[in-house]
Amino acid sequence: MCNDPAMPAPAAAPRLHEVAVLALDSTMAFELGLPHAFLGGAVDADGHPLYRVRVASVDGGPVPTSAGYAVQPDHDLRLLETADTVVVPGVYGGPHMTGALSPTVADALVRAAGHARIVSICTGAFVLAAAGLLDGRPATTHWVHADTFAGLFPQVQLDPDVLFVDDGDVLTSAGNAAGIDLLLHLVRRDHGSAVANSLARRRVVSPWRDGGQSQFIERPLPEADDAGTADTRTWALDRLGDPLTLAQLAAHARMSVRTFTRRFRQETGLSPQRWLTSQRVELARRLLESTDTPVERVAAEAGFGTTASLRQHLHAAIGVAPLAYRRTFRGAATSPAAPTPM
Repeated sequence: MCNDPAMPAPAAAPRLHEVAVLALDSTMAFELGLPHAFLGGAVDADGHPLYRVRVASVDGGPVPTSAGYAVQPDHDLRLLETADTVVVPGVYGGPHMTGALSPTVADALVRAAGHARIVSICTGAFVLAAAGLLDGRPATTHWVHADTFAGLFPQVQLDPDVLFVDDGDVLTSAGNAAGIDLLLHLVRRDHGSAVANSLARRRVVSPWRDGGQSQFIERPLPEADDAGTADTRTWALDRLGDPLTLAQLAAHARMSVRTFTRRFRQETGLSPQRWLTSQRVELARRLLESTDTPVERVAAEAGFGTTASLRQHLHAAIGVAPLAYRRTFRGAATSPAAPTPM
């Protein structure tokens, strides 16, 4: 049958982003499946998959996991040679947790870093650090192992308080659930918030978690009769465009500033000011991604007041300026012209 020239051609499937997951001995079973569930589950508006996720072991043979069973990957280290992203899940015990790494694995990771984005989940950071890929870089790992990590790899700029660190071509996450946060961040970075949020809904997880892993560190529970700050956080989210002060937040919570600050940090892992800034950055990102609102108005609606302040905070958070961020997520055609870059 002849094609009707008036009929639009079907949308071509996007090129699949190749993801190699490296399963080492005593790999964390839960984390081993996360890249397939989250990267492998990401699709575009037409339902086309955006990533192809495959698993490799060092020699293509079976690998014991932390769950007491072995997995049999279909690939060996050669898979890393053509990957766009390499993910190293956490490892449990064994030589990898002491900084030991075979020259074969170290060399494969270093060569992969020349063309691929390198990602670790939880204690997978020990593997990246042992390969030298984190030297001089900011990174994180599970808070339980932070002291051990810092002792083994003093050359790494360890931040044990965050859920993940995005250092461009090398990204690290904290405990295994933080691996979900990081993988959603990768989807958001690659394809925008709409795709990442849709994926999060299908997986029934939060598309973005506030705070850092310090909120999960074991500490005494607050007193039972202490009031929480959740209602005040909800109240503040509806007023991000207003010049909220710490005194106003504490007054809404009916606490002294000192008590409010202490409770807020216990519940979120952040100071009230840092949390407020992060929420304003997220609102600005959503407006830049999903609307054509002028940058000056985005700055005002997000509570930054001026374009210069928005530019400063957005660059500090994700390393790009507002118009560059909008071009990345919405395309140059949707970005308003400006005589100078914002």
